[in-house]
Amino acid sequence: MNSVSTMKHVVVEPKVQVALQEQNTKKAVGILGGTFNPIHIAHLILAEQVYSKLNLDEIWFIPDNIPPHVNKKGAIAPRHRVEMIRLAIRDNPHFKVDLTEIMRGGISYTIDTVKELRRRHPENDFYLIMGGDMISDFKNWKNPHELASLIKLVGVKRPGYVQLCDFPIIWVDAPFMSVSSTQIRELLQAGNSVKYLVPQGVSEYITKEGLYNG
Repeated sequence: MNSVSTMKHVVVEPKVQVALQEQNTKKAVGILGGTFNPIHIAHLILAEQVYSKLNLDEIWFIPDNIPPHVNKKGAIAPRHRVEMIRLAIRDNPHFKVDLTEIMRGGISYTIDTVKELRRRHPENDFYLIMGGDMISDFKNWKNPHELASLIKLVGVKRPGYVQLCDFPIIWVDAPFMSVSSTQIRELLQAGNSVKYLVPQGVSEYITKEGLYNG
């Protein structure tokens, strides 16, 4: 039997065809928000794992202006946090820094950022990267249902957190590293080394600018 003669031809309507073409040409961009006070190796490893496992085109690091929760971090000036991100990612061509939240000012709500990014970059499909601890609290974010309808949610599995959520999550396995910005600040304030916990350029910048000195 000639299999070619029995094939069924599928006709795709022009509007559907255009929509499929647009979908296939969109750039897949993961966004990783945070205070980055300072950025450290766990941020970078997490971003690289999501980039690789989801086959994304880019990861955008988005430093917040003022986090929506009570700020107990004593965040340093945005210009320092931005420069440390730039130094940390300068050798990685698929990592970018985006200043949407800092330029907007005020409290940084993710829903506002996502709406702005979608408006400015309709050519991109965005993926919101969150740790397991953030997923657990996602229902308490500003307008979580609307946010989940606007962007794909990516959850990075974390030991000790139940991976249950009322929202659709793309789960990603990544090496767990017990490194936090709080720990790094405490080490620096005590005069201890943070070598290998932050990229060398970040460590040199912290020393040069006298950041996090007790």
